[in-house]
Amino acid sequence: MNEFNELIREVFSVAGDIAIKSMMGGYLVYFNGKLIGDICNNELFLKRTPTSDRMLVDSKLRYPYEGSKTLMHVFDKFEDTDLIVELLGGMYAELPEKKPKKAK
Repeated sequence: MNEFNELIREVFSVAGDIAIKSMMGGYLVYFNGKLIGDICNNELFLKRTPTSDRMLVDSKLRYPYEGSKTLMHVFDKFEDTDLIVELLGGMYAELPEKKPKKAK
């Protein structure tokens, strides 16, 4: 894992359990078991929810990778731990549970 991913894991851990998993050239970011965003090219992209749209109104909206159909918030306010805790808590309540793996 690279330094940027470690920064995300360390900074976001103030709000709860953070897991970062490699996926097709990028990384998926999970908060307390729920997918909250992607890391692509050392940028953090957070899913759009009512909370993230309200709290990140000034952030750029971009697609995390070429071919993506999901417009996401580019997050760069790593020093604002109060924002991170409130943001992730709100997003967690709004995002669906992780889908269980199907048995083969």
